[in-house]
Amino acid sequence: MKLIRAIIRPEKTENVVDALEKSGYIALTRMDVSGRGKQKGLHVGDIYYDELPKTMLMIAANDDSVEEIIGIISASAITGAYGDGKIFVSPIELSFTIRTGAEGI
Repeated sequence: MKLIRAIIRPEKTENVVDALEKSGYIALTRMDVSGRGKQKGLHVGDIYYDELPKTMLMIAANDDSVEEIIGIISASAITGAYGDGKIFVSPIELSFTIRTGAEGI
């Protein structure tokens, strides 16, 4: 199992979530976050915004689904400009459903 964390532009969230849902991936966690990367903030006149609002989606996935999910997120979130986001993939050692105690996704 893998944990996919995608940090994307807030205005692209609906596109990404809809595309994942159409492909059958409906279980995810969404969080509003802020940060900066290569974009290095934003200058608007004399005002400098050091950190920008982003959305982080977290998706637990079977190993064989990871590449497809990354492709869906990438295709749905891209604008071609700095600040489109980043995708991180980490291993999940164990997962349990609280209600049933069942192990796995």
